[in-house]
Amino acid sequence: MTNRLPTELLIATRNEGKVAELRPMLVELPLSLRSLKEFPEIDEVEETGTTFSENAALKARSYAEQTRLWTLSDDSGLEVYALGGAPGVYSARYGGADLSYDERIKRLLDELSQTGSDDRRARFVCVIAIANAQGEIINLSTGTCEGTIARAPRGTNGFGYDPIFVPDDYEQTFGELLAEIKEKISHRAIALEAARSFLQNQFSLT
Repeated sequence: MTNRLPTELLIATRNEGKVAELRPMLVELPLSLRSLKEFPEIDEVEETGTTFSENAALKARSYAEQTRLWTLSDDSGLEVYALGGAPGVYSARYGGADLSYDERIKRLLDELSQTGSDDRRARFVCVIAIANAQGEIINLSTGTCEGTIARAPRGTNGFGYDPIFVPDDYEQTFGELLAEIKEKISHRAIALEAARSFLQNQFSLT
């Protein structure tokens, strides 16, 4: 494994919501942060894994090999207990690739209602993988955020399923919470803190 420290880090997503969440927590590192929007010629990596870890590693490895950059990739999703953990790793494709998130949220709420269960517990899961420029996975970090599913969407902040997820110890959904609060308690924030600590250690910043 090559351990030469990078000068650039690719954030492997074209999702501007994710980039906005990730960038503030990485800005202090001595790295130029780049995103996939700067590489329009690169095709999306198909998420064929059956776990968040597999998908995160798959994307980090592939994009690193194609760009020859250290790459940070995440895979995340919502697990609803009464739905057997669905939508899980299929969160971004739940109900079909062509659906909007408003349509996915409606489908999820309908399916949860049809279970007849009062259990609305759920959790967000995020796994962040870091690959070096040779495509070798050198770190995996996991974060979870427990909560419940609201009965209707609330709020316009965030993205994805944020308007229906109420984190434990809060009354607001992620869609209602201020970004600075979500950046401290979200599944992605927890996973990213561990990933950032790893990178800081690489640069002897701790």
